[in-house]
Amino acid sequence: MAQSNLLEVDWSKIPAPEDDGAAVHLAGTMIPPVTLLATDDRSVTLSALAGRTVVFAYPRTGEPGKISLVDDWDMIPGARGCTPQTCSFRDLFAELKAAGANHVFGLSTQDNVYQTEMASRLHLPFPVLSDEKLVLSRALKLPTMQVAGLTLIKRLALIVDGGRITQVFYPVFPPDRNAADVLAWLRENPA
Repeated sequence: MAQSNLLEVDWSKIPAPEDDGAAVHLAGTMIPPVTLLATDDRSVTLSALAGRTVVFAYPRTGEPGKISLVDDWDMIPGARGCTPQTCSFRDLFAELKAAGANHVFGLSTQDNVYQTEMASRLHLPFPVLSDEKLVLSRALKLPTMQVAGLTLIKRLALIVDGGRITQVFYPVFPPDRNAADVLAWLRENPA
C-alpha cells in the first residue's frame, strides 16, 4: 500500500497500543555509554550529555508515495504515526528548549543515510540518532516489535537527566500529541 499524506491521520481508525509493561524498568535507569551516529554527522553518547535530554523513539518514519513496510502497517498497534510524532517535536522544539531541554533527539533503528534525508525533508531542528545495530535498544531493553523481519523500537519518549532516565512516556498514543505531553511534563518538573 502506498503511503499518501503521512501527517493527516484519523486516529480513531488506528488501533492504540496497550501498556504491555515493557518500559516499566526504564525509570531510574542509567543510560549505558553507547555512542550512536546522528543525522548531523556527530557521534552522540547520551550518557555523557550534561543537563536534561529528551529522546523520543519510534518504529520508522515513512516516505510519501513509497510502499509501506507491510500492507497492514496502520493496523499494527503503535506503528502508524512516526512522521506526525517527529513533526510535533519539530514544531514544539523552541518551547521544549525554553522549558529546560538542553538536548532533543529522535531515535529509531533506521539507518543514518535514510534518517539524514528524512531530517532534511522534514526540516528538523534537532538530530535523529540511528540505533541500526540495536546496541542501545538491547542495552536498555527498550520495548521492540518485529515487523517484516526487522526489529523496531516501540514508540516512547524519555527524559534523561545527567545520564539517568527520570521519566518515561509509554505507550504513546496518539503520536502527534507526544511532544505536547513531554512539554507539559518539563514545565511541571523543572530541572
